[in-house]
Amino acid sequence: MTQARRQPVAISIPDRRDAALTLGPALLVFAFGFLSPLVNLAIESLKEFTPGRVGSVENAAATVQNYYELANQAFASVLLTTFWIGGAAAIIGQLVAFPLAYFIVRRISPRMRALTLGFLITLVLSSVLIKTYAIELTFGAVGVFRPLLLTLGLSPNSREYINIVVIAGLVHSIIPVATLTLIGAMQSIDPRLLDAAQSLGAPGWKAHLSITLPLSFPALISSALVSLTFAISAFVIPMVLGRGRVLFMSNVIYTRFSDIANYPSGAAISLVMLAVALAVVAVITFAQAWKVSR
Repeated sequence: MTQARRQPVAISIPDRRDAALTLGPALLVFAFGFLSPLVNLAIESLKEFTPGRVGSVENAAATVQNYYELANQAFASVLLTTFWIGGAAAIIGQLVAFPLAYFIVRRISPRMRALTLGFLITLVLSSVLIKTYAIELTFGAVGVFRPLLLTLGLSPNSREYINIVVIAGLVHSIIPVATLTLIGAMQSIDPRLLDAAQSLGAPGWKAHLSITLPLSFPALISSALVSLTFAISAFVIPMVLGRGRVLFMSNVIYTRFSDIANYPSGAAISLVMLAVALAVVAVITFAQAWKVSR
């Protein structure tokens, strides 16, 4: 006997009206709060800039010169610095947050877990400026990590030393967010799976690699994407810890808008940065979806 073919469910007019009333305010906020500024950026990026003025003049000529100016080595260097430092911080953050999330879920009491979650939330909500200067002091002249880096042969004025300090500042802000993201995935994993694997003779480390890691992999990718997005868009951390030698795209955008008042160039850089970030996130997301579907 063949199964009856499902008929499409018709949505009544009242249901459509209710859906429109429900989604309408959210869509309006999204349109005016997100899409409208992007449209203004796109329009501004296609205007000609006159030196000595603030922004573009009224009825300025349309041009794509603002985008052509980005095809140079200096811009590519800043873009590469932003993504490699941000990517390194995101990876290190996951390496720390993953075992930390497992320890919070499986190794401490419910009461201590609640206190730990409150502490992590406090770290997320605390001022980025305070955390940044805490890292500055930690790696500064009287910092506890300064002798270690000096032992490794890194001069405090070297580019490598500054890169490490910037990465440390980013990791310091990433770990609480990544840990909170991974805790939910850890709680959904049945601990009896690990017990069963170990009862069959698998070592603890192998049981984690074959059970805990695969089951939490989607959450790990999501946490890494959130961490990468935060890292590449950071402004205060590279500005303070970079000492003017490590520039992120956010710092360049700020300079174009604030110091030079070249709004068309700043708008073009903003859109290019947004497009590159979305492309990276899309590639990682599609790669994960393709792996899951196989």
